[in-house]
Amino acid sequence: MKIFLKWVLRGILLCVALIAIVVVLQREKLGNLMAVNSLFSEDRIVENFTQMDTMFEAAVMTTDTSAPNELALGVRMDMPAGFSTWVNDRAVTGIVVLQNGVIRYEDYPLTAEGEDDPASSRRISWSVAKSFLSILTGILHEDGTIPDLDALVTQYEPSLSNTAYDGATIRDVLQMSSGVEFDEDYLDFWSDINKMGRILALGQSMDGFAEGLDTTFAPAGQQWQYVSIDTHIIGMVIRGATGRSIPDLLSEKVIAPLRPTSTPYYLTDGYGVAFVLGGLNLTTHDYALFGHMVANGGISFGTRIVSEEWIIESTTPSANTTPDQYGYGYQWWVPIGATEGQFMARGIYGQYIYIDRPRGVVIAVNGADREFRNEGVADSNVDMFRQIAESLD
Repeated sequence: MKIFLKWVLRGILLCVALIAIVVVLQREKLGNLMAVNSLFSEDRIVENFTQMDTMFEAAVMTTDTSAPNELALGVRMDMPAGFSTWVNDRAVTGIVVLQNGVIRYEDYPLTAEGEDDPASSRRISWSVAKSFLSILTGILHEDGTIPDLDALVTQYEPSLSNTAYDGATIRDVLQMSSGVEFDEDYLDFWSDINKMGRILALGQSMDGFAEGLDTTFAPAGQQWQYVSIDTHIIGMVIRGATGRSIPDLLSEKVIAPLRPTSTPYYLTDGYGVAFVLGGLNLTTHDYALFGHMVANGGISFGTRIVSEEWIIESTTPSANTTPDQYGYGYQWWVPIGATEGQFMARGIYGQYIYIDRPRGVVIAVNGADREFRNEGVADSNVDMFRQIAESLD
C-alpha cells in the first residue's frame, strides 16, 4: 500500500510539474486570453481600446509619418442641443468633424488614465475596418487584379472548396450575403464572434476557422445577414489574388497616400494574418482623413486613391435588406432615411465614420460605449450625426 501511495504521489507531482511547464511556456497566450475576457470591462475598456497591441499579436504598417497631413483648422462649430449629453451617454473617446477637409470640431472627452496626448492615441476600429477593405477591393478591381466581382471566392482561395463558402461570389461576401451560418452575438461567450476573439488571443488561425465553417442558412446571394466572417473571406481573396498581406497592401494603396499622423497597425492571428474584419488601429484624426478621401470621391488632397465610380457603387445600398433595416453596400452602411451620398462605416462600442458627401461633412467617432446594443442607441447616433452635418449648411 505504501508503494502504491508513493507512486500515486509521484504521479501527482509529475502532473503538477507538467502543468507548471505548460503555464510557463504558454504564459503570453494565457495572458492574452485573460485580457480578452476583460477587454470590455467597465474599468478597462477605455484604456484597452488604445493599447490593443499589448494584448494581441500585431503587424505594424510601414507608413511614412514624417510629413503627416495635419488638416487645416477652421472656425470651431457650435454643436447641436443635446450634444454634450450624447457624448457622455455614448462614452465618446474621440470625435473629429470635417467640412470640406477642414476641421470644424475636435475633442477627446473620455481618456484613459495616463493618456497624456489622446489625439495621438491609436484606437481600435472594430468593424469600421471593413470599409477600409472595401476601398482596397475597389482598387484591386479597377486595376484588373480582381476583374470580376461575380467570380467565386474559391477561384482565389481554393481552400474554401467544400466549405460553407463553396458557391459564394466575391460580390456575395462584399454584401454580407454569403448565407453562411455565423453567430454574431457579442454578449454570448460561446458565439462565433467571441470564439474568433479567443482564436486571436491564443495565436490560432483565422483561415483555419473560416475553412471549418460548413453550414449555410440560405443559398449564397439570396439573403442578407451581417456575418463578420464574410469580411475575412474578402481578405483571403485579396491575399490569394496578390500573394501579399493586407497590412502591406492597405498601407501602400490606401493609408500611406492619406499621410497619416501616426503609424497604424493591424491585429493579427498567430500566423501573421490580419484581423481584417475589425483589427485596424488609427488615430481619430486619421479615421477622419480616410473619411475625407471617400467624401471627396476617392481623392485625398490631390491624390487619387480610388475612382468615384467605386465610391458610388460600394456605398449604394445594393444588398437584399428589408425596409426596416439599414441598407448595406459593399461593407458600408446606409441608414434608414438617408439621401444620396449619406452613408457610414460603423463598429461595435461606438466607432463610426459618418459621411454626408453633398455637404462635404465627415464625422469620425471613437467610443467605449458598453450600451451600444441597447434599443435606440444606433438610431440616436445617426440622428446626432445628421444634426451636426445639417448645422454646417
